[in-house]
Parts: sequence; C-alpha cells; structure tokens
Amino acid sequence: MKPQWQRIASRLTDVGGIPVARAIPVKERRTIGPWCFLDHIGPTRFTPGAAGLDVGPHPHIGLQTFTWMLEGEILHRDSLGHEQVIRPGQVNLMTAGRGRAHTEESLAGHPDLHAAQLWIALPEGEQETQSRFDHYPALPRWQEAEISFTLLIGDYQERSAPTLRFSPILGLDLHAGETQRVRLSLDPAFEHGLFALQGQVSIAKEPLAAEQLLYLPPGEQSLEVELAKGARLLLIGGEPLSQPLQIWWNFVSFDRDAIRTAAQDWESGHPRFGEVTGYPGPRLTAPPLAGL
Repeated sequence: MKPQWQRIASRLTDVGGIPVARAIPVKERRTIGPWCFLDHIGPTRFTPGAAGLDVGPHPHIGLQTFTWMLEGEILHRDSLGHEQVIRPGQVNLMTAGRGRAHTEESLAGHPDLHAAQLWIALPEGEQETQSRFDHYPALPRWQEAEISFTLLIGDYQERSAPTLRFSPILGLDLHAGETQRVRLSLDPAFEHGLFALQGQVSIAKEPLAAEQLLYLPPGEQSLEVELAKGARLLLIGGEPLSQPLQIWWNFVSFDRDAIRTAAQDWESGHPRFGEVTGYPGPRLTAPPLAGL
C-alpha cells in the first residue's frame, strides 16, 4: 500500500440511541472532497420491543444530508413538510442551505437496520441556497462479473446519477455476489475514500479492516479491489476543498460566525429552521458554543 495513503479508524458514537461508527470527521481527516461526514449504522438487529433509531428534530446549515439505505426502513420528516420512508437501495437527500430541520425514525416491523449516512458540504456560493428535499428510489445499477454497482451520486465512466449535486463528487456502492477482483477507474483530480460496509474487502491486495476508512490523495487513476462473497464497499470522492471547512454539531460553513449565528437562532426558536410536524418528541438542544 502506498505510503501517502492513510488508514483511519472510525470512532464509536451514539446517534438516535444506537451505536454507529463515524469515519469522518475525525482527528486524522475531516473531509474527502465535499464529503464531510460518514456514519456507518449497523448492520444491526433490534430486539423485540426495542425503540430502534430515533433522532428528534435537529437543524442543519450549509450541507446536504445523504442517506444510503441497505436494510430496514427509516422515516424522514422535515420542516418543509416532507414525510418520506427510505427503503433498501434508495437515497434520501436533504439540501439544508440556509437552514432546515428534520427527524429520522426506524419503522416498527423492520428489526434489521443497515445504512450509511453522510453529509456533503455545499460550495461557498451555495451555502444559503434554497432548502429542498429529494428522494431517489431508482439509481444507475449495473453488473460487472460478480459485482453489482450502484452509482449513488456523480459520474462514473459513461454513467451519471440523477442525484442533485453542487460540486464535482462521486459516490459508488459495490456488492459482491461471489468473491471477485475488479479494477476501479478513478478521477486523478479527486481525493477518495473507501469504506467496507460489510464483509471482507482488500485494496491493492491488502485487507481493509472493519470500520476503517482508507484515504487516497489526488493523483490515482485506477485501483484494484477484491471483495469476498457478500462483501459491500463504499467509494466516495471529490475535488479537495479550496479552504478549511468549519464543522460544529449539525452545522457546516466556511465562516465561524455563520455557525455561531445558526446555533443562537436554533436555541432561540428562529423561524429560519421551520418546525417539523408529526414527530411526537422534543427537539434536540445544541451543545455549548465553547471553543468555536
């Protein structure tokens, strides 16, 4: 494995009452292109009567929330009035822009849960774009030998995903029906990250540990990967950000003052975030602003 490649161990955290593995942002790396957050949820099975995932009303600015669903079902509600169940093989994308709030709940009757939840930082000129929500039940899918590919966002070879994007970006899922080796094409202008969502994966003939992210700097044009039977690999990428990104709680911005203002607005009940209707619990409280 090349010395400039970086192996990053996820850290365990709690989201909505369940443990998740957070690959970015961590101390070693905060962004990969415009991707600025990657949580791996599951795969897990809730015991009978368990609450499952339950994330109360919380705000976002300056980003898109991106959910790639693999098992189970999650209900998304937001302050634009959308209610959307996301099912396996689908993507939910909420563009927060200047400010939007939402909730997430796993649905009863679906004890299994497996998903990747990510954030995409909006470019500086789009940080206050109009909020919107998009649901993608159908994405480009194809087969190469024993590997099924799903293009989640961006372009890959001759294919293009319909997913709304504001900057050069890539999200690609690989799932092996049988053990298979494949060479991936990479954009040398992009930095990339690879994360095994399930099973045994090797990159350039070296194993990728469970809950470990492999970072590749720009310059790579191709990459050999091997997936064992049943394994699943997530590839993300994009052009490196031209300036440091500020990430605090659920807010993303290139301007610290914008984050401070957003935190104050959320705590004061400012209408910029709207109200999520239909959720039975209280909204989340922002942590102290100390250190920002």
